[in-house]
Amino acid sequence: MPLPSVDQIRTAIRRALDEDLALGDVTTGALFPKPIPARGTVTAHQKLFLAGIAVAREVFTAVDPTVRVIRALADGTSVTKGRAVLTVHGDARSLLMAERVALNFLQHLSGIATLTGRFCHAVRGSRATILDTRKTTPGLRTLQKWAVTLGGGQNHRHSLGDGILIKDNHLLLLQGRHIGLAQACVLARKHAPHGLRISVEVQSLDHVREALKGAADVILLDNMTPALVRKAAALIKGRALIEVSGGITLQNVGEMAMAGADFISIGALTHSAPAADLSMDITPASHTPRRPRKQER
Repeated sequence: MPLPSVDQIRTAIRRALDEDLALGDVTTGALFPKPIPARGTVTAHQKLFLAGIAVAREVFTAVDPTVRVIRALADGTSVTKGRAVLTVHGDARSLLMAERVALNFLQHLSGIATLTGRFCHAVRGSRATILDTRKTTPGLRTLQKWAVTLGGGQNHRHSLGDGILIKDNHLLLLQGRHIGLAQACVLARKHAPHGLRISVEVQSLDHVREALKGAADVILLDNMTPALVRKAAALIKGRALIEVSGGITLQNVGEMAMAGADFISIGALTHSAPAADLSMDITPASHTPRRPRKQER
């Protein structure tokens, strides 16, 4: 997906700054009563895909419109360990107030992009596309899904209105009305907005047969082994697209891809990506002595 709108970015930033600065920065206020010209440099301490620079820039501007960005790498850049990714100049008090929020966005979003990049690399050479899910942090979905695309993945549904996906709980409720999986697909196609693909989640080969009978466009193989995915793919024979989900790891994603998956959806991209290792050093603008790495808390 494209870069989120300025309004979406600023809304997320406003919530984050309200958490961190609702009562001001008492430490900085106590120590520095007057402006101090300073330079802030954000550095990567691991290899990563960069995501969140556009957000971090807005954080500094929201705290203090006079802060200037001197240098910034582009979002989506593949960064090596030790490389500076963002340099800003302004009142040290403003940089201190913006530091943690800017880093939180950068570390979280770069972590998502980096993990996505690893999964994409693991399926290279296959036809499989890595997808995210709706398992996102409330209020941050747009930013998180943007980070997935920066890492090379693609977005699944952004909301419940983006596509038909018949899941296990839908089927359980329909069973009470004596409606089976195949009929559920037919019912969804009849009443859904025109043009939406019909996806259905299945957990057995019998369910695959039912999904084919209902003419599902996408059959989501949930929590299946690679061996079972291969059997399902042989049964489907190109009559529907194949999505694989559940229990996907960097260790098994390549085998899942080669078993016949067109798409592999992974909730961990957004709900469990480890934060990328970045830190920010703030030094007087007149000189930039190197100091031991630290993490502001």
